[in-house]
Amino acid sequence: MDGQEYLFRYSRDFAPFVVERAQGSWLWTTDGRKVLDFTSGQICSTLGHNHPRIVEAIARSLESVIHLNSWMLSEPVLALARRFAEIFPAPLRRSLFLTTGGEANEAAFKIAKMHTERFEIAGLARAWHGMSSAALSVNYAAGRHGVGPMMPGTLMLPAPHQYRCPIRHCSGSCDKTCLDVGFELLDQQSTGELAAVIAEPVLSAGGIIVPPPGYLAHLQEKCRERGALLIVDECQTGFGRLGTMFGFEGDGIVPDVVTVSKTLGGGIPIAAVVTTAAIERDCYDKGFLQITSHESDPLPAAAALAVIDVVVEEDLATRARLRGEYLMRRLSELQGRYEQIGDVRGRGLLVGMELVKDRETKEPAGELGHAVMEECLRCGLSMNIVRSGADTLGANCFRMAPPLSVSEEEIDTAVEILDQAMQRVLAKPAATR
Repeated sequence: MDGQEYLFRYSRDFAPFVVERAQGSWLWTTDGRKVLDFTSGQICSTLGHNHPRIVEAIARSLESVIHLNSWMLSEPVLALARRFAEIFPAPLRRSLFLTTGGEANEAAFKIAKMHTERFEIAGLARAWHGMSSAALSVNYAAGRHGVGPMMPGTLMLPAPHQYRCPIRHCSGSCDKTCLDVGFELLDQQSTGELAAVIAEPVLSAGGIIVPPPGYLAHLQEKCRERGALLIVDECQTGFGRLGTMFGFEGDGIVPDVVTVSKTLGGGIPIAAVVTTAAIERDCYDKGFLQITSHESDPLPAAAALAVIDVVVEEDLATRARLRGEYLMRRLSELQGRYEQIGDVRGRGLLVGMELVKDRETKEPAGELGHAVMEECLRCGLSMNIVRSGADTLGANCFRMAPPLSVSEEEIDTAVEILDQAMQRVLAKPAATR
């Protein structure tokens, strides 16, 4: 591909094609391929690629105002703040609009530290919160090697991995003992300066780890016992993806701070930190400062308003729940045919399918996973593969996050391609995969 030699490479190799256009769940390449996108871009195209309502909102912004000094406000930003106050439960009434999820989590940590006047931040093992400095420090899924030291005061709790219990206690279900044990260890590590714990409602990049019912509520209790804030990272899970508007709603709680990004902009970069009026007032009085080049920009706010309107008007949260249940059923059918599919799990339209060498030992099948992923892409299906096994270097769990607009027919197409890819790869000798 002409020009690729001038790019700084990161993580895996680039896809073997150049995208010419995108619409809905599909991509078309310059060499004539048609690819079904089961990643929603970078899990950002919530409504599908190039949704007409988003295109229309961007076009209006291009004719009025695109960018302003961060101190200046525009009507789209004010409208988005009002809309957030309507869709987030009380007392979450104050919003800060930024650019990326990592930036939002950085700001959330700063808010927690300033409000509590403490400095320690704890996160869950296998979590993903961003690639900027502080966010990376509690980014336990990947990205930590070779870039230390991390932010002082970072602590880790075991992930509620029901398929691979981190404390070897549960099998196939989680009774939250891992959380109790985790806090016993945390209390011994802590200097008594715990400012906040951050958690995802579903741990996405760590292998689609779905906490059991009541987990976030129990976590919130643990935080309150220690005078710490609970930050819920909804960057990948908010605005309908899990079958509810926000993932934390499933546990009937209201966090102290919520961060959102990917699923808000419909493909346009925008993020937000949402908290209470009391926390915002305290931080403001203490001199809180968070100024970046594209803070409170009008164009991303206009796109976000369009996304929220479509999610609410078309009840895409319910659609995500129903389509997610259908996808899980179809993948469970595959699991019945392939011994290498160890587990199928998920919530709403964030679904994982984990590959293993042996169902009894649950040894991760990383090489098989990569081979199947490459074959799927060759056959016209784009999926992520993320880490899930005990081997932190092994990637063996397919992460499926299609647009909330995905149809049952498109799900059938994806499962058929995956089935064909599994057959073809398994038919080859292991040494040639």
